[in-house]
Amino acid sequence: MSHPNVVLPRLTVLARQAVPRLLEAVVAPLAVFYATLALLGENGAMIAVATWVYAGIAWRLVRRVRVPATMFLAALAITLRTLISMWTGSPVFFFLQPELGTICISMVFLASVRLRRPLVQKLTLDYIHLPSAVLRHERVRRFFARITLLWAFVLLANSTVSIWLLLHQSIGTYLLIRTSAVAAITGLAAAVSIYAFRRVLGRLHHEPAPAAITA
Repeated sequence: MSHPNVVLPRLTVLARQAVPRLLEAVVAPLAVFYATLALLGENGAMIAVATWVYAGIAWRLVRRVRVPATMFLAALAITLRTLISMWTGSPVFFFLQPELGTICISMVFLASVRLRRPLVQKLTLDYIHLPSAVLRHERVRRFFARITLLWAFVLLANSTVSIWLLLHQSIGTYLLIRTSAVAAITGLAAAVSIYAFRRVLGRLHHEPAPAAITA
């Protein structure tokens, strides 16, 4: 008897769920900032990005669509970032704060491995149902621990590259190079993660399940 068969959702299904959120939360604010930077200056660009976030909330309220709690948190965070940056007179703080937050998240990823509760496993279970028998398997436990370590270092690498660019390049150059570098690093890590997950589940499916223990 083999382990329960686990079918991963099609990549097209995952893409349909992830792409709209990615466009709204990452690509669009970046495009708004970059487009308004030359016209309105740095302060105007920051205000434009904050306006974009609040417009997204208002649009949902008008359509009577539930507003995710994360959007309210994002609005609060970007408001504080904008006010601090305008108060200090440096847009560096507008971009530095999220990078410091990402470093903190990478530490949480590392701590979750140490506590034997890898965070990637919890995030995966939000999208894919895995039987308890599969989750208890040593091969699966090792996979989630290693992938969590991978993403911890990916987040740390992204932040390190971003902070270096932010401190040594102009804001325009930072936005352009940082976006390309982060996309490349994250995309490679995502491809490795999906490939490794499929390989682990494939091996698990053809591996005999342990015999039941009888009294």
